[in-house]
Amino acid sequence: MDKRVYILAIVSFVVGMVELIIGGLLDIVANDLDVSLGQAGFLMTVFSLAFALAAPILLIVTQRVERKRLTLLTLFIFLIGNVIAVFSTYYSILLVGRIIAASSGSLLIALCLTMVPNIVTEQYRARAIGIVFMGVSASLVLGVPIGLMLGNAFGWRAPFIMIAILTLVSMAGVFFFLERMAPKPSIPIGRQLRTLKNRKILFAQATSFVMLTGHLTLYGYLTPFLKMKLGLDGTWVSIVYLIFGIAAVVGGGIGGFLADRFGPKRTIISVIILFAVSMLSIPYTIFALPLFLILMVIWSMLSWAITPAMQSYLIELSPETSDIQQALNNSAVHMGIAFGSFIGGIVIEQTSVEFNPTVGGVLVLISLGTAALSVMNYGHQEYKKS
Repeated sequence: MDKRVYILAIVSFVVGMVELIIGGLLDIVANDLDVSLGQAGFLMTVFSLAFALAAPILLIVTQRVERKRLTLLTLFIFLIGNVIAVFSTYYSILLVGRIIAASSGSLLIALCLTMVPNIVTEQYRARAIGIVFMGVSASLVLGVPIGLMLGNAFGWRAPFIMIAILTLVSMAGVFFFLERMAPKPSIPIGRQLRTLKNRKILFAQATSFVMLTGHLTLYGYLTPFLKMKLGLDGTWVSIVYLIFGIAAVVGGGIGGFLADRFGPKRTIISVIILFAVSMLSIPYTIFALPLFLILMVIWSMLSWAITPAMQSYLIELSPETSDIQQALNNSAVHMGIAFGSFIGGIVIEQTSVEFNPTVGGVLVLISLGTAALSVMNYGHQEYKKS
């Protein structure tokens, strides 16, 4: 594989890591900046929201800029956002830094996914795109444990220092190894949104959004849940997050196998059912750490097992607009992360963190409904065509 693909994968990993890296440090951030846990959680919400909304807009605004130059410029802005986070002494300043990092990061991911097909031959194209996607998915699940380890040892600003350093390394890799690349016309937002007139596609995208909302209702506040309900200290919390991250990466691979073996529709429905059951069962396992860890591994594996199945399903639904569907699904996922962390913050502020898994599980059950509507509608259309 062309080494430039791995450079873009590293860029996507660094960018993706910023989104949830603060999730395990919410209590430390809240105490240091004198804000509530809900306000600290909003730092994840605003990041994911900005990430989901900025990419399609920025792609259009920058569609005439040469790609290598644009990547370096965007990496520099991304660096500034993280440096602001490092030196933030007030919540409002940190919030601004997160918005800058999210907006520039969303453009970087879009650039990586559009550049990688142009630097490999056609026979390696799908594999190269998959490598970049692996960088994104691995960062989302491993960013929190890495951030926790650094944050608990050196303070919550340490993870952002690490990301700033990795950003500089990424800039050097792009500068020295990537060639100049002419821009391609971006897809207008109107054309992207028009594909959602297809009810099958609309409900499929809604499934990703609602399921991730349910997931983040608990995952975004897993640290206070572990500390308050299981009585774990910082070291154990780091271990739990590391286990979660490893299991989630493995789950992504298992999800791909299941989608190939049993088809994406069956996999999507089965994963969502098991995912809802695992989340709703979590409050009943907190009396025994080993039992909780077993259930958490199942929960974490299922959290990313649906991704390859959903991507395959969207390609199956609309092969001619598969690129658009992947972009929209990425936005749906990040919107789900944003709303999940927002709802989780409301639950923890108005009631107690012990209710977060139940509220999240109910939302996952709602995503089962949207998935069923998509699958049943799809099956009906197939039957009519036949």
